[in-house]
Amino acid sequence: MSVLTGDLVGSSDLASSEVDSALTRIEAATQSMAHWTKGTPQFARRGGDGWQVAVMSPHLCLRAALYLRACLRREGDTETRIALAIGQGTLPDDGDLNAAHGPVFVASGRLLTTITGHALMAHASGGAEHAATRLADHIASGWTQAQARAIAAVLPPDAPPRAEIAKSIGITRQAVNQALWSAGYPALADALDALEQGARK
Repeated sequence: MSVLTGDLVGSSDLASSEVDSALTRIEAATQSMAHWTKGTPQFARRGGDGWQVAVMSPHLCLRAALYLRACLRREGDTETRIALAIGQGTLPDDGDLNAAHGPVFVASGRLLTTITGHALMAHASGGAEHAATRLADHIASGWTQAQARAIAAVLPPDAPPRAEIAKSIGITRQAVNQALWSAGYPALADALDALEQGARK
């Protein structure tokens, strides 16, 4: 299991309606991952501006985190911190994350409290996973709304062809390719593929 725990950046400067809107977008993005993850990802709000997501496909942990950030960024300037963790955990039958328990939930929650400064993502596993997460975080922090829109469309493992993505977004295929290139997607895609293949071994 993988658990992503997050909170909104600069939430004290946001109106309550803006906080609600941002968390609603994260929840909607979580639900939209159901067709490319094992089982149905679970979302829960934590406190005023916090949230948590459980994904049953641990090898897709970083991809899921980047997808949530892209879905949030494509709609506005709001950003979120995300603490990623992989491990053992137990969900109640009703899927309520606020009643979940286990080491993975503790690790993710504790890690979030250590993310400070310009960093927005960290991985509790350390090593190569954390290194890849921090580099991906640096790339994602520079996404424009247009770039995030394209990134969110191609990150799902079963993403449609670029031509279909262009049509759904309302831009040309060339514009999609340019947005992905300038957003650092080719390198991200290679890194995600390598991490996910390694995790399956």
